[in-house]
Amino acid sequence: MMRQGLTFKLSVLLALIGVLASGTTGFYAYQANRTMLVREAERSLLTSTELLGQRFTVAISDIAADALVLSTMPSSAAVAISDDGTSPENPMRDRLAQVFTSFIAQHPEYLQVRLIARNHYGLELIRIDREAGGTVRVQESALQEKGQFAYVFDTLALTPGRIYISPIAVNHEHGAHAAEGKPTLRVGTPVADPHGDVVGAVVIDVDLASLLRLSQADLPADYQVYLANEWGDFLVHPDPSQTFGFDKGRRVFMQDSFAATKPLFDQSTQPVLMNGLSRPKEAHGHVYAFVRRPFGKSQGNRFIVLGLAKPLHDVLTGANMLGDRIVRMVLIFSAFAILLAILFARALTRPLHLLADAATHFFSEHAMMALPLKRTDEIGVLARCFDRMRREIHLQMDELHSKQHELTHLASHDGLTGLPNRMLFMQKLQEAIDEAKANGERLAVLFIDLNRFKQINDEYGHSVGDDVLAIVARRLLHVLYSGDMVARLGGDEFIVLVKGERSADAAPAIAARIVRTLDDEVMVGDRHIAVGASIGISQFPTDGDSAETLLLNADAAMYAAKSGGSGAWISYQEVLALQRARAGRDMPPGQSASARAESAADGADVIA
Repeated sequence: MMRQGLTFKLSVLLALIGVLASGTTGFYAYQANRTMLVREAERSLLTSTELLGQRFTVAISDIAADALVLSTMPSSAAVAISDDGTSPENPMRDRLAQVFTSFIAQHPEYLQVRLIARNHYGLELIRIDREAGGTVRVQESALQEKGQFAYVFDTLALTPGRIYISPIAVNHEHGAHAAEGKPTLRVGTPVADPHGDVVGAVVIDVDLASLLRLSQADLPADYQVYLANEWGDFLVHPDPSQTFGFDKGRRVFMQDSFAATKPLFDQSTQPVLMNGLSRPKEAHGHVYAFVRRPFGKSQGNRFIVLGLAKPLHDVLTGANMLGDRIVRMVLIFSAFAILLAILFARALTRPLHLLADAATHFFSEHAMMALPLKRTDEIGVLARCFDRMRREIHLQMDELHSKQHELTHLASHDGLTGLPNRMLFMQKLQEAIDEAKANGERLAVLFIDLNRFKQINDEYGHSVGDDVLAIVARRLLHVLYSGDMVARLGGDEFIVLVKGERSADAAPAIAARIVRTLDDEVMVGDRHIAVGASIGISQFPTDGDSAETLLLNADAAMYAAKSGGSGAWISYQEVLALQRARAGRDMPPGQSASARAESAADGADVIA
C-alpha cells in the first residue's frame, strides 16, 4: 500500500508539473488575447464616441445655420414688425409659413419652427408643429405668448447673427403636438430689421432622440448611448427611467453610476475608458468610452458628456473561441503528461519498495522482525537506522510523558505534602457548588489552622516543621472519608471539602475527629511535639453560594475558634449567633436601633 501511495504521489507531482506548464502557457495566451481584444474595443469605441460627439456638434451647427437662414429672410423681419397676429389673412406671413413648413418637412428631427415677435409679450406669429401624420400650422387663435420663457427673452437679448442653444429638457408646453413630453433642444436666433434692431426671434425645437439617431445611423446596433449635461444628469440612458431625473423630482447623475467619469465634470478633457475586466463592479460586463464636448458656446462654459458602451461578451467572442481551443490543447498535453509521469514514477520507486514497507510498520512491535536488519547493503543500513531511531524515539516519548505528568501534578498539588493546592481545591470546590446547585444538595468546608506551628518552626527549625506538616497531612487523609477532599492552602493552613447530604451532620463529627487526631503528639525523630488545630466550618448554601465566600466564611469561623483556645472548632452560623448575642448583651439600656446595628458591625469586624 505504501509502495502504491509513493508511486501515486510522485506520479501526481510529475503530472501536475506538466499540466501546470501547459495550462499556464494556455492561460497566459488566453488572458493576453482577452486584454488585447478589450483594448482594441476601447480604442474603437473611443473613436466612435468622438465621431458621435462631432456629428452631434455638427448637427447643432446645421440647425443653427437653418435658424440663421430663416431669421435673415426679409419677410421674417417684415412680419415681425407689421403683424400683430390678429389678422386672419396676411399673404407675406402665409408665404413665410410655407417656408417654415418646408424646413420642418425636410428635417425629421425638427419638432417645431416658430417666429416670435418681440412685441406683444413674445407672441407667436408663425408656428409649424410636427404631428404623427406630418406637419400642421397652428391657427392664429391658438398662437401663444412666450415672452416669459428663457429661450425667448435670452434669444431676443442677443445681437443679430448670434445663436441661442437651450439646455436639453422635457417639453411641457401645452399644445406642442408631437413635441410635448419629449426631450427637446431649442435653437434660436434674433430677427433684426434693416436698422439692426431686434424685432423678433426664430426658434427651432429639435427632438433629441431623433437627432441622436441621425448622428449614430452607421454605428453598430449593440452600442448603448449615454448623454449627460454639465451637472451630470442623465439625458440619454439605455434605461429610460434613469433619464431626466430632475424633471421627475430626483437626480440621477452619471458620476454616481460611473465614478470614473467624475474628472470629466471637473474640467478634465481627457476621455475615460473602462471595461468589465479592470472594473467589474462599475463596468457591469461592458466596455465604456466617455468624452466631453462643448455645448452652446454662446451660453458660457457649457458642455455635455457623451458615452458609448458595448457588451463585453461581444468583445470577447473571439477570445472565448480561442479559449476553447486552448482548453482542448491543454487536455491533450495533460493526458500525455500524466502517462509519462506514471511510467517515470514506477521506474523511480521500484528500488524503494522494501524500504517503504519497513517505514510503513515503523512503530509496530510485531512487525519489526520483518525489517531486513541483517542485510549489508544500503537498505540494511537504513533498516538498522530505523530500528535505533524507533527505540530512541520511544524512550524519549516515555520520558516526555513522565515529565508532563509530573509537571501537571506539581501545578495542582503541594510539593511538600502531596495534597491538592489552593488552585486545584478552589476548582473542585466550584465544581462541587455547581453540582450541588443543580441537584439541590449541600456541602461543607472545614478551614484548619495548626495552633503551635510557629513555635515549632522557631524552636526546632523549618525542616522539623516540614516533617510535622507531612505527618499532619497523612493524619488528615486517615480520618476523612473516601469522598472527602483535603488540600493545603499554604503555611500551616489546610482545607477540607465534605460533599453530599451528609455534610451538615458529618462536618462537625469530622472536625471533632481532626481535633482529636491533631491533639495527639507528633513523633519527629526522637522528639514528641504537640500540634493542635483550630477549625472553622462554613456550609453551602446557608453560608455562601460561591467558592470564595465559603472559604472566607470558614476562615472567619476558624479565627473565632482560635480565639476561644486551642483544639476548638466552630461553624460560621454559630459565629453569627454569638455575634448577635454579644451585640444584644452589651447594648446599654435605652440604646437606639442605629447604635445597636453599629455594635453588631464592630463585632463582625473583630471576628473577621
